[in-house]
Amino acid sequence: MKPAVLEVMRMNRVCRMVLVTSVGSFILVIFYFQSMLHPVMRRNPFGMDICCRKGSRSPLQELYNPTQLSNTAILHQIRRDQVTDTCRANSVSSRKRRVLTPNDLKHLVVDEDHEMIYCYVPKVACTNWKRVMMVLTGRGKYSDPMEIPANEAHVSSNLKTLNQYSIPEINHRLKNYMKFLFVREPFERLVSAYRNKFTQKYNTSFHKRYGTKIVRRQRKNATQEALRKGDDVKFEEFVAYLIDPHTQREEPFNEHWQTVYSLCHPCHIHYDLIGKYETLEEDSNYVLQLAGVGNYLKFPTYAKSTRTTDEMTTEFFQNISSLHQTQLYEVYKLDFLMFNYSVPSYLKLE
Repeated sequence: MKPAVLEVMRMNRVCRMVLVTSVGSFILVIFYFQSMLHPVMRRNPFGMDICCRKGSRSPLQELYNPTQLSNTAILHQIRRDQVTDTCRANSVSSRKRRVLTPNDLKHLVVDEDHEMIYCYVPKVACTNWKRVMMVLTGRGKYSDPMEIPANEAHVSSNLKTLNQYSIPEINHRLKNYMKFLFVREPFERLVSAYRNKFTQKYNTSFHKRYGTKIVRRQRKNATQEALRKGDDVKFEEFVAYLIDPHTQREEPFNEHWQTVYSLCHPCHIHYDLIGKYETLEEDSNYVLQLAGVGNYLKFPTYAKSTRTTDEMTTEFFQNISSLHQTQLYEVYKLDFLMFNYSVPSYLKLE
């Protein structure tokens, strides 16, 4: 049985498909209530109202008013509902009110031609999605995502992000463009980040900036070489660093281990589509289908032998105390709840 089908079956709620919906996006103290009752209308340079670029249906229309009902559309409605319900429950339990600033929008990549916004989350296939976004926004400069070098995909000037627009332009795009992101089981993503940034010898910048700090704080009787290089951080030390209140007061987490909740602000920005790493190919190609490019552009697929798996994550957590496991779960709890990931069976929570 497909993972997406299993996910629908696991949901402990009534499954419902909403074809006409009203959503709200909150940004910079401005509220928007977007109705899908009518097609998204834009003003062209000649002053005439036109529907959907080049006479076609926009991704938002394809998503909320599909020409044919499908299990995929139902699945993504369930995922949206899960996020909404979690945000509502969290707002009740928290007295903090968060107002977004343009700086909070630096992870939201804008595709003007296809009217889409993608919030990238490191360690969730973001390199390949950035490659795809370069093809979509490159006006023919690129045709094959995998021909784009990985380092070029991460050059900030190659993609335009939402924080580069004026406030009215930001709000217009949040209201009218299809917004999507991809998520991953939080602790599997965390172990993937640790393995990539602290066990690979070439990541000297991370070793210097974070490794030396972690060793200094978390390792008793550290050698001078370890304090100088920071290239041998243990996973237990990394976890202790993450749950240390001093760490969170000092500066925001690095984007590679920051929560999706803090990177993409799903309680302030209404995401129309939430893809999952566990169903990456299926969800990615659904996005491209909605954009009207699915016939000639497919999401890159290749199996990495070094990919972090659930079994590997289990092994990394074996040496983490139950107290630290509990504290770490609290840090990432909203990501677990919001995106419907169950508490891992290997955890020993207090």
